[in-house]
Amino acid sequence: MMLPVTQVLAFGAWLVAQSTATARGPTISIFLKPPGTIPPGGSTTICCSCECDNGQFVLYRSGGRVNTLPRLHGSRAEFSISNVTQGDAGGYHCHYMDGDTVLARSETVEVLVHEFRLPEPILSVLPGHDVVAGADVVFHCNITRPRAGCFLYLEGWVRELAFLSNGADYKLSRVRKGYEGRYSCQCFVRGTSFEWSAVSKTLDLMVRDYTWTNVVRLGLGAGVLLLLGLIVAEAMYSHRHKTGPR
Repeated sequence: MMLPVTQVLAFGAWLVAQSTATARGPTISIFLKPPGTIPPGGSTTICCSCECDNGQFVLYRSGGRVNTLPRLHGSRAEFSISNVTQGDAGGYHCHYMDGDTVLARSETVEVLVHEFRLPEPILSVLPGHDVVAGADVVFHCNITRPRAGCFLYLEGWVRELAFLSNGADYKLSRVRKGYEGRYSCQCFVRGTSFEWSAVSKTLDLMVRDYTWTNVVRLGLGAGVLLLLGLIVAEAMYSHRHKTGPR
C-alpha cells in the first residue's frame, strides 16, 4: 500500500491556508465543478468564491476577459461553459473587482478538453463513506487498463488531490472534518497521445466528530446493555435456584 506523505502534508497545508486566509486579506478560491478533463461537446462550471464586499467577479482566460455572466450563490460565482471545444481549453482565473480596481485574484485552474476513449473507472473507499474523525481512509481507483495512471479529485480543489498508478491506493491518515467532500477519479493512458476516461461516479465522504455528547450517549448505551445483562443473569439464577437440580 502506498503512503503519499507529501500529498497528505500538502493537504494539511491547504487546510491551514484556508483557515488563515481572511487574516491576510481577501482571497479567491477557484475550482471546476465537476473536476477533471472534459470531452468535446461537454460542459463544466468554473466556481469562484471570496468573502469580499462591494465588488463583482470577472473571469479571465489567458489574460483576456471572458464575457460570461456568472450565477451568484452568496459569496460564490459560477461561470458555466457548455458545448466545449478545444478553443475553450486553457488556464482560467478570477478577479474580484470594484470598478477598475482589482481587490483579489485567484490561482489559475486548467480546463482540459479531450475525447474519452477509455472505460469509466471505479472509485471505492474503505472503511466506508461515513467515518469517525481520527480514522484512516483509503481510496482505490480501478480501471481495466494495466498501464493507466489515474488522478484523484476532491471537488473544491484547484488541482488534483493525488496521482495514482492503476490499482494503487491513496491513504488519508487521521482524517478530520476538513477532509469531507465529494471525491472522484479519472484515468489516462499515454501513448503517441493521451487517451482519457470519463470521470468516475462520485463518492461523498463524511467525517463525524466524537463530541462529549456522543461519548455520554455511548456510555449510557453501554450501561443499559450491562444492566440488561445483569437482569437476565439474575433471572436465570433465580429460576435455577427455584427448580433445583434434576
